[in-house]
Amino acid sequence: MKASSIFFLISLVAVLGACSGGELRKNFYEETCPEAENIVHNIVWKNAALNPTLAAKLLRVHFHDCFVRGCDASVLIDSTESNSGEKDAVPNETLGGFDVIEEVKTELEKKCPGIVSCADIVALAARDSVSFQFKRTLWEVLTGRRDGRISLASEANRDMPSPFFNFSSLQQSFENNGLTVHDLVVLSGGHTLGVGRCRFFRDRLYNFTGKGDADPSLNPTYAAFLRTKCRNVEDNKTAVGMDPGSDLSFDTNYFKILTQHKGLFQSDAALLTDKGARNFVNVLLDSKRFFMEFGLSMKRMGAIGVLTAVDLIRRDDRLRFRIMYWQFLCIKIHLMLKGRL
Repeated sequence: MKASSIFFLISLVAVLGACSGGELRKNFYEETCPEAENIVHNIVWKNAALNPTLAAKLLRVHFHDCFVRGCDASVLIDSTESNSGEKDAVPNETLGGFDVIEEVKTELEKKCPGIVSCADIVALAARDSVSFQFKRTLWEVLTGRRDGRISLASEANRDMPSPFFNFSSLQQSFENNGLTVHDLVVLSGGHTLGVGRCRFFRDRLYNFTGKGDADPSLNPTYAAFLRTKCRNVEDNKTAVGMDPGSDLSFDTNYFKILTQHKGLFQSDAALLTDKGARNFVNVLLDSKRFFMEFGLSMKRMGAIGVLTAVDLIRRDDRLRFRIMYWQFLCIKIHLMLKGRL
């Protein structure tokens, strides 16, 4: 058999083998970019040491990415003149940490051009930023995601769980993404990090029931404190820590303040309106249990609607045609070889 035919056959097998992996897995880049996860880790930790708010930002980017079109990095796509992307949706207007993701991507492109997806970078960066506080990895991230090409602000406005949701709306939003009430409560614990803008909770402070009163489910002392921060119903910009006194630390304090009716958003308070959710809030007061459960729920969330190589082949007619053509040639070559034996 000619050397050129042997080279073609080897190349064909390699291409088909690379396209056959349809599931996320450990060490996806072990052969194609073995330093990928270390590069993400080192850059994220370097930036986390300089910016204590980074964990909240990157964790939120991952969450907001996965709940719209799945974990495909579509939240990173900039808007154009003809299309308003997810970045410009109301829930995403205050997202941050994009500069760190860009730094990671730039370095990876130098080492392994065109190999590591932005979707995997987002998932790894979220994990590593939260882990920095503990100087150890908190949960396992499976890799192998592919990046999406469509980003629509309208979908983000429609699909992101709202801070104004009641419990049934929250439950439905999570069920739509294959997650349970268990995941809902656990992942709400991410509100132990970061801040919330007055525009998303000011209605709880002023005229909540149309009688000039505050939300009766909100701790009165805490409501009075919040009114010193959000001084009127027109305040859109002021930010308040979602976990009073602990918004830079990943811990169980969120669940503690929740039992004191100090959850910042209506969606936080909603967790106490369901018996099962309320009971699990109390379970998660235990740090060891919370960290374990958070890792498991993040792993499930990180698998929402992921695109793999197989999915891309199915969606791309031209690529699918090429694969079919290569498969035909492979069979033809096999039959030719068999005839020569």
